Amino acid sequence: MSSPVGATHGASGERGPQRVAAPTGEPAFDEHRPPRLDLVEDCVHCGFCLPACPTYLLWGEEMDSPRGRIYLMHEGLSGEPLTPSMVRHFDACLGCMACVPACPSGVQYHRLIEATRAQVERRHRRTPAERLLRTAIFALFPYPRRLRLLRGPLAAYQRSRLDRLVRRDGLLDRLPTTVAAMADLAPPPVRRRVRLPDRVPARGRRRAVVGMLTGCVQREFFPGVNAATARVLALEGCDVVIPAGQGCCGALSVHSGREAEAQAFARRVVERFERAGVERVVVNAAGCGSAMKEYADLLADDPAYAEPARAFAARVRDVTELLAELGPVATRHPLPLTVAYHDACHLSHAQGIRAQPRDLLRGIPGLRLREVAEPDICCGSAGVYNLLQPEPARDLGDRKAANILATRAELLVTANPGCLMQVARSVRRAGGHIALAHTVEVLDASLRGLPAGRLTG
Repeated sequence: MSSPVGATHGASGERGPQRVAAPTGEPAFDEHRPPRLDLVEDCVHCGFCLPACPTYLLWGEEMDSPRGRIYLMHEGLSGEPLTPSMVRHFDACLGCMACVPACPSGVQYHRLIEATRAQVERRHRRTPAERLLRTAIFALFPYPRRLRLLRGPLAAYQRSRLDRLVRRDGLLDRLPTTVAAMADLAPPPVRRRVRLPDRVPARGRRRAVVGMLTGCVQREFFPGVNAATARVLALEGCDVVIPAGQGCCGALSVHSGREAEAQAFARRVVERFERAGVERVVVNAAGCGSAMKEYADLLADDPAYAEPARAFAARVRDVTELLAELGPVATRHPLPLTVAYHDACHLSHAQGIRAQPRDLLRGIPGLRLREVAEPDICCGSAGVYNLLQPEPARDLGDRKAANILATRAELLVTANPGCLMQVARSVRRAGGHIALAHTVEVLDASLRGLPAGRLTG
């Protein structure tokens, strides 16, 4: 038996199994929450998932489809060892969940791939370069204060136009693919610091008391989205509570198999929002909302948090989901714009929220909504996938950019910070131009009577 190669992810005192590399010849999965055999056997191998899967569309490789990956999971549960080849196929999955609504048998692929990734992270020893990259990513992105330290140097880099020089002279193409992806995905500089109060009171009659997740990347690189969310909710009759110290929700960690780390983040979020005493928890980032709605499963084995996590998850709402439940009361002012709407995967596939954002946009006078071809195919962002798997992410981004630009819309609207960065990069690579905004920013502009040029300028 190999000896442990490192302690549990996260801060000291967190619960969870130790990270142990699976010895050659041992079964792929250990006894701690492996992919469930009953869920694996729900797959009848019909193939309806194949045209929905982005990696299968790219490569036409059976083992890079949900059906193929489920076959590999069954092999692992049958005692086969966890080979590097198996890991590559699991790693290549975006976790976009497009296969879930496409499956006529109701296979819960999202539960299977997350359980499998947790096993891979504990039991597969990656190369030194892979370990270094993943350590750097997860030492940075879940921590808003660390992200904030990047804003100054990033703004200086962009304002000096060095970023354009690097692209124009082809230097970006000569860098290692992951480094080039990081440089090219950088969001626009934050123009001013946005400080939100602990509570934003409802305008007019109070209809609900809601807590708002501020997030990590959203908070530091897209603070205007959080400010717009608070304003829109207040104008629609919500008291908005913004709990201090809420931190990361754990979405990036859980979707990457870092189970103990994700659990630690989830416990803190549950604690902070429990103390706030809110009726609903509102999220404006698709990946975060998807993860938070699964807290009951993530913390099911924790006797102190299982019930609070279940109650918390039942209160989580995407901002468009909550606004649809409440119904409109604030006046919508005209926005003469042609808008294309991009479905963020963890909003449409994982949460099943498709109609609500479209209905909100259609409710704005003067706004014309256009659909993007292949709406169910991921843009390639997928959390940190575009950093870990930059080449397929780039190919999917190029495909998405072509479909977006074909709409000839003035503005591309979506509901996830990762999608905003990925689409901006892909449109730039295609030599096109389209303004980008979060759904709630468009609604905010309409409620406040702002000119359309504020969104497209």
